Amino acid sequence: MRLPWGRAYHCPKNPLSLSYTPGIEREGWSAMFQNREEAAEKIADRLEHHRGDDPLILAIPRGGAPMGRIIADRLEGELDVVLVHKLGAPGNPEYAIGSVDESGHVELTPVARQYGIEQSYIDDEAERQLTKIRQRRERYGRPPAKAEGRVVILVDDGIATGSTLQAAIRSVQEQKPAKVIVGIGAAPPETADRIGKAVDEMVCLETPGSFMAVGQFFRDFGQVTDDEVIALLGGNQHE
Repeated sequence: MRLPWGRAYHCPKNPLSLSYTPGIEREGWSAMFQNREEAAEKIADRLEHHRGDDPLILAIPRGGAPMGRIIADRLEGELDVVLVHKLGAPGNPEYAIGSVDESGHVELTPVARQYGIEQSYIDDEAERQLTKIRQRRERYGRPPAKAEGRVVILVDDGIATGSTLQAAIRSVQEQKPAKVIVGIGAAPPETADRIGKAVDEMVCLETPGSFMAVGQFFRDFGQVTDDEVIALLGGNQHE
């Protein structure tokens, strides 16, 4: 049986392109955003009606953090991060078969069930990722913000399978917020549709039919470091 994460992934409308390097535009592709900051400003424009709600902006690090900072400042809200790590497939850690949140709850994708991945592997991978989550939370030096009764806006630069974001949504919803909103730069149409049905409100700026990687939609898609995330979290006006 050939596992899906062992296949090569190609852009269906551009079969000559076999790989994608963020920041490099190729024939048939056009970056939709200059950088994460531009995408964040556009998301904030569409969520302007939540200014005054004291929203809690939960960024998915690390790429969502600079966007979350802009949105929090624009909407006069509080910025924090929601820590959810994907579970990598056997032999290909970049292919998500599920995710784990800070509480240790594991969410699996249909692929993980379809191909009968052993529970022992899932348990071990979840424990590895949970250890990383705890280390990151400790490094950020702050306990998770309380979402109960608040308008919560989950922010990321983009999503592919959506498994990490779905786990973040479930984690937030367990805290009984007043409303859960998602703001992202780009997602495949079917993923955006599924996520949109799980929340109260959603802003997804682009839903291209041809989707290889989130980075293809940004001219500048530089890596965000943990130190940068810490600095961004320190910018909350009321702290």
